[in-house]
Amino acid sequence: MHPHPAASALAFPSEKVMKQLLGAMSLFTLLMTVPQILTIWVGRQAAGVSLLSWGAYFLSALFWFWYGVRKRDRNIYLPCIAWLALDGAVIIGAAVYG
Repeated sequence: MHPHPAASALAFPSEKVMKQLLGAMSLFTLLMTVPQILTIWVGRQAAGVSLLSWGAYFLSALFWFWYGVRKRDRNIYLPCIAWLALDGAVIIGAAVYG
């Protein structure tokens, strides 16, 4: 029996394409955090920034970093280093200017 044509359209990308896509999305989301950091540190405004939310993001990045190191997967732990730095900058800025 031949596969249904719609099923092939829903197929996941290859491993190589998926790694490239995930890398690009990781970089994109890191860059999207920069305006928040600039608002806090340059504009000295932290109104509405949730320490609870950003603390949860930081904790999540810490666990992902730990997991990536244990798996020896640079695609996991290297972005987490940047996430820890950016999340930390938001947390510290919100504590200082909030």
